[in-house]
Amino acid sequence: MTYVVTDNCIRCKYTDCVEVCPVDCFYEGENMLVINPDECIDCGVCEPECPAEAIKPDTEPGLDKWLEINAEYASKWPNLTAKKEELPEAKEMDGVPNKFEKYFSTEPGEGD
Repeated sequence: MTYVVTDNCIRCKYTDCVEVCPVDCFYEGENMLVINPDECIDCGVCEPECPAEAIKPDTEPGLDKWLEINAEYASKWPNLTAKKEELPEAKEMDGVPNKFEKYFSTEPGEGD
């Protein structure tokens, strides 16, 4: 098992999860974070820290797509190990449907 970041992170990008991760397995895209499933130790401390509830265990039904997305972009985007400010539109974008199709960016973030 591992944890994955899902589409509700898109255009929110809260980083409370990054601050508590003991193995620094978060990677930063332009408008979302992903978890490297090979580095995640399945401790679960990140899940309750996400205000957008975007982090889920990969054992939940329907998350295969997100496991693939997290693995792919963790290998392309820079590592993030410290908390940053969320995106300015985070509160208004929380819970918006179909965010992956509408807003996902393949561009990397700044990382640390």
